[in-house]
Amino acid sequence: MAIIAKKEQAAKTAAIADIKARFESVQDYIFTEYRGLTVSQITDLRNKLRENGCTYKVVKNNFARIAFEEMKSADVSSFLIGPTAIALSEKEPNTVAKILFEFAKEAPALVVKGALVDGEIYDAAKIEQFSKLPGRNDLIAMLMSTMQAATSKFVRTLQAVADQKAEA
Repeated sequence: MAIIAKKEQAAKTAAIADIKARFESVQDYIFTEYRGLTVSQITDLRNKLRENGCTYKVVKNNFARIAFEEMKSADVSSFLIGPTAIALSEKEPNTVAKILFEFAKEAPALVVKGALVDGEIYDAAKIEQFSKLPGRNDLIAMLMSTMQAATSKFVRTLQAVADQKAEA
């Protein structure tokens, strides 16, 4: 439960509205703890994520809790403890998760706490397993190559039958 002040402050209300607007523009969120990362490491991570259509935002936990409550999303308050940064994914969340886990190998200070993907809460272990799955584009490529292989085999078979009839 988020702590709500008795007296509204315009600056804080505006900050919460800004966070809520950013959160509503995407559907997938990966929560990380960035304690121990240097500024250059965070900048490098942000650049890698930006290349894949993702934003990495450091948030105040209480503001984020209020924004998620106002959006009526799943309860993510367990991820909003300690220094928190959220990777806001616009495209493929598993690609973003892959980037985060690969970066965590280089910089062990980065900890992936969990995620909210398509309205479902993933703990750290589940999001790590999710990151190992092929992405949407990879799956489409696999499907298309399978379909192309079957079609090519069919065409080669028809050509072989036509060649045999031509020889006879």
